[in-house]
Amino acid sequence: MIDGIRIRAAIAADLPAITAIYGHAVLNGTASYEYDAPSLEEMTRRFEAIASASFPYLVAYSADKILGYAYASHFRSRPAYRFMTEDSIYIAPDVQGLGIGTLLLAELLARCEAAGFRQMIAVIGDADVNLASARLHALMGFSECGRIKGSGFKFNRWCDTLLMQRALNGGTSTPTPD
Repeated sequence: MIDGIRIRAAIAADLPAITAIYGHAVLNGTASYEYDAPSLEEMTRRFEAIASASFPYLVAYSADKILGYAYASHFRSRPAYRFMTEDSIYIAPDVQGLGIGTLLLAELLARCEAAGFRQMIAVIGDADVNLASARLHALMGFSECGRIKGSGFKFNRWCDTLLMQRALNGGTSTPTPD
């Protein structure tokens, strides 16, 4: 673990580092099924869309370096899905495996519960390769709820997508506030 890691809400000044972290993941891995790394302008647009919808968007940092980021967003846009959110987590390649994802996901879960969500889903690209993401989500109480075979094609091979789910705020066992 790196000393002095802190979690806070992401701000616009973090977007160059966020863009670099995500760009590396896109170009070198299969967690994302994008082929081309998005530009800073595109990542800014995505950030603003998530932030304007009042979803949490977090960064992990130490000193003045962004080590990773996580956010929640709509799982689907239809109204019946309004109590469910999807998480995304990306860690800088030089600090992966040090527990930063655990810190980010714990805070993201807490903020999503505070916002009243009832379910969170993780959509894990290339499930057979991205085992660290599956382990992280299992550690944080997520259970496998599905696998979409051959759902992505990247680096000249078919990739499965793993779906993992965790109840928040009692899940379906308690009535909704509206």
